[in-house]
Amino acid sequence: MKELKGLMRFVKPYRWWVVLATFCMIFVTVMSMAGPWAIRRLIATIEEGVLGTQDGLRRVGMLALTVVIIYILRAVSRFGTNYVSHYSAWNILDDIRSTMYNHIQKLSMKYFNDKQTGELMSRVINDTNNFEQLLAHAIPTIIVNGFMFIGISVLLFTMNSTLALYTLIPIPLLAWMVLKFSKSSRPRFSDAQDKIANVNSVLQDNFTGIKEIKAFSQEEHESNKTSKHINAYTKAILRALRLSNSFHPGIELVSGLGTIIVIFFGGRLALTGQMPISDLVAFLMYVEMFYQPIISLGNINEGIQHALASAEKVLKILNEKPEAYGKPGLEEIDRCAGDIEFKSVCFRYNDKIPVLNNISFKVKSGETLALVGATGVGKTTIASLIPRFYDVDSGEICIDNINIQNITLESLRRQISLVSQDVFLFNGTVRENILYGNPEATEEELVEAAKTANAHDFILELENGYDTKVGERGVKLSGGQKQRISIARALLKDAPILILDEATSSVDTQTEKMIQDALNHLKENKTSIVIAHRLSTIREADQIIVLKDGEVLECGRHDELLQHNGLYTRLCKAQSSLQTLAM
Repeated sequence: MKELKGLMRFVKPYRWWVVLATFCMIFVTVMSMAGPWAIRRLIATIEEGVLGTQDGLRRVGMLALTVVIIYILRAVSRFGTNYVSHYSAWNILDDIRSTMYNHIQKLSMKYFNDKQTGELMSRVINDTNNFEQLLAHAIPTIIVNGFMFIGISVLLFTMNSTLALYTLIPIPLLAWMVLKFSKSSRPRFSDAQDKIANVNSVLQDNFTGIKEIKAFSQEEHESNKTSKHINAYTKAILRALRLSNSFHPGIELVSGLGTIIVIFFGGRLALTGQMPISDLVAFLMYVEMFYQPIISLGNINEGIQHALASAEKVLKILNEKPEAYGKPGLEEIDRCAGDIEFKSVCFRYNDKIPVLNNISFKVKSGETLALVGATGVGKTTIASLIPRFYDVDSGEICIDNINIQNITLESLRRQISLVSQDVFLFNGTVRENILYGNPEATEEELVEAAKTANAHDFILELENGYDTKVGERGVKLSGGQKQRISIARALLKDAPILILDEATSSVDTQTEKMIQDALNHLKENKTSIVIAHRLSTIREADQIIVLKDGEVLECGRHDELLQHNGLYTRLCKAQSSLQTLAM
């Protein structure tokens, strides 16, 4: 039950609601136990032969009124139990989901590289949903049944201790069955939850990539693949339920054995006059209630194991080590000058082949550094290390002579604006996406940023101007339009360090010119790291680094590198030849 212990901190803020729910449950238990007592009194009245008398009618009337009051009080207390349990359960779920989301946000990019979006969504939504069954249904049921089991045990031994001992005969077998089921069922439910997470991941991929699916006529292929994952989940959940369905009848059969034992021995006691009929009937009713908590535990055990399997997966995420956001002793910087230095930096992804090996360079404030090389040589990795999306394996990265690992992540990332080839826009308005760079910006600053990014004119032509919805990932806009909104967003942030990751590589020549003009405005008075696809855009860079196999092969200005007649020269000639052919 260590999974539940790990989640108890979420219950603590609602402990008084839990206490209130517990009192309601105790009252439900007491009222439920009063029913057989009333029946016992009625039969005792019949046995005494006073039904035809005035006293007998008065007793029956009082019993009827008592039963009515009992049922009303039980209904009220059950309503209180259900309301308070659900109120606290959904608030606890709210806290768990919020905590999970905030924690996931603080995990490193390495974590996200190994996870699918659909899987994480399943953990935050589906797995936490299982807690509602546990908190609002299973735990209240366990508490009510626990009190009932103890209370009825006391009543049974008070009424007839010998007969009460007979009722305990099936208990060891019932306990063994519950423990056996618990041990066997959780791995099956855990496997089923992994399978539904896979289904979520496949669906998320399909809906995101629907354009590619249609373009390549892969609807049937994707349908078959998705069906396989859905079928795998169905088989996994049926495998878990098969065990559950065999468990429930077994529990009822064994508990029924206890009732049979009581009927046999209790009947003999009644026939020999050693036990009143009223006591035997009440005893049998209490025996049914005595076994009911165990039967109920068997019924809810499925939900408990489901919830515990979910708790294990949720805690696994919450136990992941986050990035050092609020680590004590880190330096908070307001606005840096923009000096950047790499000192013998080495890096690899997840213990694989090294991506960067002994990288060293220095960029002064306000300068532009261009990174050049074939795909996969480490250009984007260098850009990702500066805002600490990943941490270096060895070496240092310094900003203004401060190791970035000694700077708080919030203040470090406030110094950096990023414009990448793959622009991500949120499913909101144009205004909201630009303001993401600076939510406190005025309307005048917003429009000025859009104008500088050459985006203002096309924005005004949209249906609702700045209030036009861009669709998921900006699907309603062209690549060039999304890129210019991304630049406007970076302009509004106005960070001293700018990272441009092939920002013009996937647009036409006319759009490229507009974007390049916007980028030139963006780079003014900023330290810029430019990853270039078109080498013609970096000729004016203060420094060009040519990478090969994760190492610095050449370094210098454009004219200097051409004189070396090395890899950079060959890349320029190759690109020039391609442009000539294109003409």
